[in-house]
Amino acid sequence: MTFATPSIDRVLRSNLKLKHLQLLVALDQFRHLGRASEFLSQTQPAVSKTLAEVERLFGVALFVRSTRGTEPTAYGQTVVRFARSVLADFDRTRDEIAAVASGAAGRVRVGAMVVATPVLVSRAIAQLKQQSPQTSVLVEEGDLTRLLPPLRQGELDVFVGRLEPGYAAPDLETEALYTEPMCIVCGPRHPLARRRRVDWAELAAQPWVMPPPWASSRIKLNQMFYKHRLNPPVDVIESASFLVTLTCLREHSAMGFWAQSVAQHYRDQGLVRVLPIKVPIDLPPVGLITVRGRLRTPAAEQFMACLRQVNTALPGQGSNIVGTAQADVDHVEISGLPLQGR
Repeated sequence: MTFATPSIDRVLRSNLKLKHLQLLVALDQFRHLGRASEFLSQTQPAVSKTLAEVERLFGVALFVRSTRGTEPTAYGQTVVRFARSVLADFDRTRDEIAAVASGAAGRVRVGAMVVATPVLVSRAIAQLKQQSPQTSVLVEEGDLTRLLPPLRQGELDVFVGRLEPGYAAPDLETEALYTEPMCIVCGPRHPLARRRRVDWAELAAQPWVMPPPWASSRIKLNQMFYKHRLNPPVDVIESASFLVTLTCLREHSAMGFWAQSVAQHYRDQGLVRVLPIKVPIDLPPVGLITVRGRLRTPAAEQFMACLRQVNTALPGQGSNIVGTAQADVDHVEISGLPLQGR
């Protein structure tokens, strides 16, 4: 069934209730009526009744039962995206109101890549806490494929990491901060750790933990092996997680491919060694991504200002700022990564 715009507009603005949106998101997350009902603390018949009510409002099936569970239809996927965005705005507004009532300064939710987390993001958080100690910061670690969807849905305020050109889109604004060279690292007890010279043939024979295949850093690293007439390593673990990467370096004697500032930070703590080999490749700059036109909370604006201030003060990076670019196209909670050395 095809709806006229006024009918859909009436459903979205007037008829949908918060419980409807929560149900849709739970069904999409669990893909099972029983598990969704447990999560919502409702009976399964009550969940089925509410789903039928929502589908009656739209006049189309939003979910179908299959052998794999409860799957969203094309209509359902669209409405779920809307539900996630509205609930994210609801949570953000609730947190801001609660912060004002308690005298706190608010909350900011950050998506960050490993290239930015140990130094830039960590120091920006420290600066934010000096200015506003009661501001709460949530940091989600990951790559663009994992963090862009929650950014678009309003579950994150800002992404900090490499500005991969393939992910530029009209709904996103980018702000480049600095370029970040790469280096090769290993654990402090690796046989190559204290060598004064290392060549690419030796590296090709080592086990590696590498960025995911889509990452420009992975592509450029493979090209370095080809340039030296070598095939890239075949003993490879692929991960965008810092914790996985550090574990592989220390427990599996693997090589790693890290941003220079990250490598220096953890070398100074005695956790890794930086190998004496040049990696002359150009990669996209490190910067910020936000959703174009979305109103940011004061906490998010304050944190982004801290990022810019820390960037200008970083050794070797304050003079390497690449400026602001608009793509055409907000206690500290950490997911997957400890913030050290603040």
